[in-house]
Amino acid sequence: MASNVKSAMLSKAVSKYINSLQVKKYRNQHQAFVVEGAKSVTELLHSDFQLQHLFITADFEKEHRQELLGLAYDIATEQELVKAGTFASNNAALAVASIPNLPPLQVKPSDLVIALDDIRDPGNLGTIIRIADWYGIDTVICSENCADFYNPKVISATMGSFTRVKVHYVNLEEWVKQHTDHVQIYGASLAGDNIHTMQLEPTGVILMGNEANGIRPAVSQHLNHLLKIPAFGQAESLNVATATAIIVDNFRRHTS
Repeated sequence: MASNVKSAMLSKAVSKYINSLQVKKYRNQHQAFVVEGAKSVTELLHSDFQLQHLFITADFEKEHRQELLGLAYDIATEQELVKAGTFASNNAALAVASIPNLPPLQVKPSDLVIALDDIRDPGNLGTIIRIADWYGIDTVICSENCADFYNPKVISATMGSFTRVKVHYVNLEEWVKQHTDHVQIYGASLAGDNIHTMQLEPTGVILMGNEANGIRPAVSQHLNHLLKIPAFGQAESLNVATATAIIVDNFRRHTS
């Protein structure tokens, strides 16, 4: 392991590089992404992700000496972290990590997986990844036009769960067509069956649709089942992350 390396400032060149990683084009080009804040960076340090850069405040260094043993890092001020990153305030840490190569996507009939069709809001995607982690789901499948997993807003919203949940991007229509014969795929829809009356096992794929339009017809026509959360009040709809949590809980309720 590298020895601790400490300096007094974050260089302009590195700050510019970190800023560029806010854009998907440059994340893909450099195969790197940014992690900000005490919680997310601490989770990163406990993971298998490869670090490119680690910048921490003196206070973070004092509080996390054990996690930092053997790691190379630089001391930076809060102002430098804010200037380089996306947070309005950051008195803890900022890291740049390499985007790993994922193993091939494989879903068995006994797995419980979340799939997402055109989820555009980074906060929703990040929250759904956190929900997956809470319920012990380690795989999320995204259509190609979903928000980018490595968007800083997604990473932040996961609160560290990005280190434990694998996110795969696929042509969702084709993937669903190829898997409905051997994997049960459930789609959330207002036209579906009442989830409270269904006998559910903690297996299969739970597919959630776009925030405004739901699941695309080209995808929903291939699903095994449609289900809905019954409404008891007058709200027009539920946030997609909230709905995901409710549905996953119904699948998990007999396994706790």
